[in-house]
Amino acid sequence: MDWAGWALFGLAATAALTAAMITAQLAGLTRLDLPLVLGAFVTEDPDRARVVGFFLHLCAGQGFALGYAATFALLHSATWWIGALFGILHVGIALTVILPLLPGVHPRMASQRAGPASTAVLEPPGLFALNYGVQTPLVTAAVHVVYGALLGLLLQAS
Repeated sequence: MDWAGWALFGLAATAALTAAMITAQLAGLTRLDLPLVLGAFVTEDPDRARVVGFFLHLCAGQGFALGYAATFALLHSATWWIGALFGILHVGIALTVILPLLPGVHPRMASQRAGPASTAVLEPPGLFALNYGVQTPLVTAAVHVVYGALLGLLLQAS
């Protein structure tokens, strides 16, 4: 396993995933603005939140890339298709556990039970992030499968 390469490959795969999510959001395929959601943990200014959130997502992606690389090492195999399977697992956990739990910890996100007096500026994602549009789970799944496949391919080649 190329332990020196995982950081570079993780950065490349995460940048590709983040760029694809931003492009999908700007194209109207989803309303999920992941950099805004992540950055709003730190600042309430939406423009600054997007910048901070972009870098937070890159850092989180590095952590996931290390997890993928460690798992590839345990399996003694890194392939695009194993990476794609990891991507499916990754997005499944993100859409069914992580995003639905965000309203409980996010200081600027409303909960499903928020009433009209709520001052939260972010809508809760809901299960599968469907509150951000019906195509959101498909877009999110596609980019995470590509993320995993790209990591598997890059780590296999190194």
